[in-house]
Formats: sequence, C-alpha cells, structure tokens
Amino acid sequence: MSKPLPFRHIAVEGPIGVGKTSLVTLLAKRFRGTKILEDADNPFLDDFYKDKRGAAFRTQLFFLLSRFDQQRKIAQRDLFTELILADYSFPKDKIFAYLTLEDSELMIYNRLYDLLYESVPKPDLVIYLQGNLDTLLKRIKKRGRNYEKSISPQYLQEISEAYSHYFYRYDETPLLVVNTNEIDFVARPEHFDQLVEQIRNAQKGTQYYVPLGS
Repeated sequence: MSKPLPFRHIAVEGPIGVGKTSLVTLLAKRFRGTKILEDADNPFLDDFYKDKRGAAFRTQLFFLLSRFDQQRKIAQRDLFTELILADYSFPKDKIFAYLTLEDSELMIYNRLYDLLYESVPKPDLVIYLQGNLDTLLKRIKKRGRNYEKSISPQYLQEISEAYSHYFYRYDETPLLVVNTNEIDFVARPEHFDQLVEQIRNAQKGTQYYVPLGS
C-alpha cells in the first residue's frame, strides 16, 4: 500500500466530463479511501436538459438536498482514521444554481443554501480539474450517458467559465488546480503517479499543475 496522503478529506471538482469520479475512484483504490460519489440519479434531470418549464428549480433543489444529506454523513465519519474522497464539493451546487435559476428562484434557493451550508464540513484539500471544451466533449461522448447527450457545447462552456470564475477567488481551503488537457490519468499509470505526487505535496493556498503530455 502507498504511503498515506497528508489529508483525510479531499474533494475533486470541475466541469461535467473532466474526470472527477475517475480520479476519486483511482485515489480510493490506491489509498483505501472511502468514496463519496454524487448521486446523479435526479428524477428532474431529463426534463431539465429538455428545457422544460420549471425543471431547473426542481432539479437544483433536489441536488441541493441530496448533496446536503451526503455531506452530513461525511461529518459523522471518523476523519482521523478514514480517508474520504468526494467527487464534488458542496459549493458546486451554487455554481450551477447561478447558471440555471431565475432571480426570484435564486432568492429562495440562497436562503435555503445559507441555512444548510453552516453545517457542511470543509475538505482538507480541493482538487480542481480543468479541461478545454474539446476535452470535455470528447470525454462526455466516450462515457455515453444518455441524459448527457443533449448537453449543448454552449452550456458546457458556460459551466466551465463559471468554475473558473469561482475558483479564481477561492481561498476557503488549500486548492490544487490541475490542467487535464494533456494527460490521461485513467489510461496512463505514469500520469496518475505524477498527479499523486502533486496531491501529496499540496500545501496552503493555491497551486497549479500544468503537465506536458507525453
């Protein structure tokens, strides 16, 4: 087994298709961590991607409550002995809400979000995976999820830009920003090993990892 990571709670973030769940799965396997995977089984998601009236608000509230329930369970775990690896962080919900909700809906959403956020545990490290639009589209196509087939490149670009904007100002936890355009940590073990070393050496503040593809 590999030498333990110096963190007990890591959240992996980034836009749709960038590889969050894949990285969490690989890290959990190597370091015997517990995976906390976002529940993508949202009954309103299909209507949302079909742009049905009111679907965005229902979709967002369902995700918010589902994510809060998972985060509460993280808070109840023994983070002294257990490595927790999540494929999202709680503020992700707000990033998407600001993209999809109308002002009147946001007013209600923000009141609920603020109430819930107070009791959500903060990760020891957030890993923000970046990818350009071509990279994201290729990865989404490769994994072939039915409900993602109707995601427009424009919406994907908006999500990507919203993440960049959010993390540009981020200072709540140590942050490792990883450009994934030129690496494939799933298919190339050496790429994963190099990324693990970057994670192991992450410290306070924000650090950037821009690997050159081989």
